[in-house]
Amino acid sequence: MKKELLYEGKAKRVYQTDEPGCYLVDFKDDATAFNGEKKGTITGKGRLNNAISSHFFELLAKQGVPSHFIRQIDERQMLVKQVKIIPIEVVVRNIAAGSLAKRLGLAEGTSLKSTVVEFYYKDDALGDPLINRSHIRTLGIAQEDQVAELEQQALRINEVLENYLFTKGLLLVDFKLEFGVTSEGQVLLADEISPDTCRFWDASTHEKLDKDRFRRELGSVEEAYQEIWQRLGGTTA
Repeated sequence: MKKELLYEGKAKRVYQTDEPGCYLVDFKDDATAFNGEKKGTITGKGRLNNAISSHFFELLAKQGVPSHFIRQIDERQMLVKQVKIIPIEVVVRNIAAGSLAKRLGLAEGTSLKSTVVEFYYKDDALGDPLINRSHIRTLGIAQEDQVAELEQQALRINEVLENYLFTKGLLLVDFKLEFGVTSEGQVLLADEISPDTCRFWDASTHEKLDKDRFRRELGSVEEAYQEIWQRLGGTTA
C-alpha cells in the first residue's frame, strides 16, 4: 500500500509502503531537458517508461545483473527495494552523440573504438558535472571498491542491452545508470532504463527514438517512445 511521499523528481515520485524495505515508484508524464531549463509533457511517457524499465530490469535479472526492481504493480508503478542512491551518474557510450561529440569534436554517429564510461556528480544545483575518480575520492561520495563495481556492472549491463537491442533493430548509442546501496551494503542497479535515460537509434536509418526528440524539437516524441515499447514486444493501446 502506498503511504508517505518520500521524494519527487523530474520524472518520478517515490513513496514509502507498508512493506518493510520496499518503496513504490510512480512514473510521471513530465519531461525536462538541459538540467530542467526545458520543461514539458510527453503523453503516456510514465506508462511507457514503467513498462520499458520493468522489461529491462527483468531481462538483466535473467543475466545475473541485480537491481532494486521487485515487480511491476500497474501501468505507472513498480515496487522496488529500498536503497540509498549513490550520487554518481554512470554514463556508458558506444557511439558519439550529445555532449561527448561536442567535447571531443567527433561527428555525431561516430562509432567509438572502445566503450567509454563516464562519471557525473549527481547534483542539480551544480548541473551534474563530469567527474573522475580523484574527484570522487575528494568528495567522499563512494568508496574505491564501489566505483570499480559501478564501472564493472555498467559494462556488463551495456553488453547485455546492446546485444539484445540489436536483435530488435536498435542501436544503444549511450545511456545513464544510477546505483544504490542496500542496508546490507549491496550495490544494486536502480532508477530506470528508458528512452528518458538512453539514446536509442534505429539500426538502419539512425532515426532517434528517445528523449532527443523532445530536447531537439524533432517532433513525434510520443510515437518514438511507443516504437521502443513495440520493438521490445509490448503493445500500445
